[in-house]
Amino acid sequence: MSKISKLLKGGAAGGSRSRGAPSAQEALARLRETEEMLSKKQEYLESRIERELAAARHHGTRNRRAALQALKRKKRYEKQLSQIDGTLSTIEFQREALENSHTNTEVLRNMGYAAQAMKKVHANMDVNKIDDLMQDITEQQDIAQEISEAISNRAGFGDDFDE
Repeated sequence: MSKISKLLKGGAAGGSRSRGAPSAQEALARLRETEEMLSKKQEYLESRIERELAAARHHGTRNRRAALQALKRKKRYEKQLSQIDGTLSTIEFQREALENSHTNTEVLRNMGYAAQAMKKVHANMDVNKIDDLMQDITEQQDIAQEISEAISNRAGFGDDFDE
């Protein structure tokens, strides 16, 4: 296989990766690497633009041809910078969308775990048993209240006589 066809098809190393979709973390890492690379390229182009502008000023009217060439290079660098800005915006949008998708996936997975846990907890519960238990608790609370009232109302032992 020629080098060009390997390059176009992704080569042996790239072919093994393309069989399975990359994980969200891998994709995010690659997007961040690309953002860093493009940011460095932006800085480089900005410095080149400044140098060309300085060269154009230096040559000024003395060497008009050199000044025009410097301005043309500056314009070319500005066009590249504009393209990189657009590419960076697209990559940032894609990274943010991927981060949101990853977050949503994790939230959904955790909600599924919680639903399974609730199902397991509720498996041993029966609504009729709960109703019976709540009635028993209410009855016991009523009895406790009656006992409490009986104890607190009969504090004056000699006051109430039945004739």
